[in-house]
Amino acid sequence: MDRIYAPWRSAYFTLEKGGECLFCAVQRETRDELVGILHRGTGWFVILNAFPYTSGHVMIVAARHVKRLGELTAEEGRELAGLLPRCERAIEAAYRPDGINVGINIGESAGAGIAGHLHVHLCPRWQGDTNFMTTVAGTRVVSEALEESWRRLRPQFE
Repeated sequence: MDRIYAPWRSAYFTLEKGGECLFCAVQRETRDELVGILHRGTGWFVILNAFPYTSGHVMIVAARHVKRLGELTAEEGRELAGLLPRCERAIEAAYRPDGINVGINIGESAGAGIAGHLHVHLCPRWQGDTNFMTTVAGTRVVSEALEESWRRLRPQFE
């Protein structure tokens, strides 16, 4: 088995094992650049995915700790509906992708890494972005540091 040294990930796993939800915890940090928050709304915030599939992979995260779409208030639903195209425009302006995957994984069996807190993924995609590393080594290569992704995307939300 191949191993990749990624010590920054331990903070996320330790936090969740301690019983506290990662998304609830990151909201308390006031320095958005430290946790990758790009935008704070009333019922949602936009954050960089700490383990991105591609550079510019963001998530729209419910501010309240809810698991399912059916738990949202009407106002939260309206705000989410407004944030989806706003994030799409931000990614397009910053990265010029050929496409964007948008998805919600509800529950652990559906692939949610943080199953107890509703969030929506927006992942920029380019023609040919699947390369030999993914195919042969089962590894994704993200060519941009999270700090650089934050610097590229943050102005799109101001």
